[in-house]
Amino acid sequence: MSATGAVDLRAREPSPAVPDISVVMPCLNEAGSVGTCIEKAWEGIRRTGLTGEVVVSDNGSTDDSVDVATKAGARVVRQPERGYGNAYLKGFAEARGRYIIMGDSDGSYDFTQIDRLIEPLRQGEYDYVLGSRFAGKILKGAMPWTHRYIGNPVLTGVLNRLFKVDSTDAHSGMRAFTSDAYRRMALQSAGMELASEIVINAAKAGLRGTEVPITYHPREGESKLNSMRDGWRHLRFMLLLSPNWLFTGPGLAMFLIGLVGQGLLLPGPLNLGFHALDVHFSVLFALLAILGYQTLLFGVFARTCLPREDGKAADRLQRWFERNYSLERGLVGGGAVFLVGFVINAVVLIHWLRKGMGPIDSLRPALLAMTLMMVGAQTGFAAFFLGLFRIDRSR
Repeated sequence: MSATGAVDLRAREPSPAVPDISVVMPCLNEAGSVGTCIEKAWEGIRRTGLTGEVVVSDNGSTDDSVDVATKAGARVVRQPERGYGNAYLKGFAEARGRYIIMGDSDGSYDFTQIDRLIEPLRQGEYDYVLGSRFAGKILKGAMPWTHRYIGNPVLTGVLNRLFKVDSTDAHSGMRAFTSDAYRRMALQSAGMELASEIVINAAKAGLRGTEVPITYHPREGESKLNSMRDGWRHLRFMLLLSPNWLFTGPGLAMFLIGLVGQGLLLPGPLNLGFHALDVHFSVLFALLAILGYQTLLFGVFARTCLPREDGKAADRLQRWFERNYSLERGLVGGGAVFLVGFVINAVVLIHWLRKGMGPIDSLRPALLAMTLMMVGAQTGFAAFFLGLFRIDRSR
C-alpha cells in the first residue's frame, strides 16, 4: 500500500530473481476469498522487507478462482489430482523461495502476519515454524467446538505421544520452513494427513522447530473438511508409522497375558472368590496368546522394513535383532517351541489311550500344547518371511 492507501501493483510483481519468500496456497473454488488472501500475503511479504512470490496451486476450480488469483498477482499452477496434500505438494515443488509459507486460501489465516513465522527462520535458529491457533487466538465461529475441544486436542496428543514431539496445534494449516527443510522432510501425503506428515517428518529429519501464536478466523465459503473421514485419515497415518504402538506393544501384552493365564489355570480352576476361572478361560487365554504372538510378529515385520523406507537408523532393539537374527536361528527356535508343544500333546495322547479313550480330562495341557505348537509354527514361517527382507536388502 502507498501512503495514500492506493494499492502499489509493483509490490505484487514477483521478483525476476530467486525470491526470498514463497507463499503457497491450495485453492479449490475459493473465488470469494483467494483474492483477499493474496493481497494479505503481499502485505505480509512487504512487512518482512524481503522479496517474494505468491503461488496458488489450483486443484480443479470450476469458479473464477484462477482469474481472481491471477489478477491479484499470484502465480497459478495447476494440480489436476484432487487432494489437499496433492495441491500443496505441487505448490511446494513450484515454489522458488528459500523460505516457504503455507496457508489455506479460505480466509481463515491472516497472511499479513507471516513476518512472525519468517523471523525465527531468518535468525537461523530454526528450520521449521508452526503457527499455533491454540497458543494464539481462535475467533468466534472459526472452529466448531468438537474440533476445538475434542478432535484437534486428541489428534495432537496422539501425535505428540507416538512421535515424541511437543506441539500445541499439530494440525494447523499455517506453517513456514526453509527450502532445505522441505527437501529433507520428503513429503508424500495426498490428503489432509499432510499436516500430520509435516510434523512427523520434521521430527524424524531432526529439524529445529518452534511455534508462534497466530489468529484463526472464520473461513469464507463452504468447508471441504469432513470431520470423521479426515480425522480417521490423520489417525490412520500416525498409527501406520508407529509399529511399536500399533503392533509390538499390544501384541506382547496379549501374548504374555495369554501364556500367564494358561499357566495359572494349568493345575485346575482358579477360584477368585466371586467366580472361578475354568477351562473356558483356558480357551480364551490360548486364543489371546496366539493372537498376541501374531500381532507381535507384525510388529517385527514392520520394524524390519520401516528403517529401510524412511532412511533412519534403527533403534537399539532393532540393531540387536539385526545382529543376532538369522533364518536358521528362527527355524531352530520355532522348532524347539513346536517340539515342546508336540511332546505335551503326545503325553496327553498316551494318557488318553491308557484310560481306554474315554472323556479327555487333560484339556488344559492340550490347549497349552496347541498354543506352543502354533507359536513354533508361526516362528518358523516368520523366519522365512523375514529372510525375504534380507534378500531384498542384499540386492
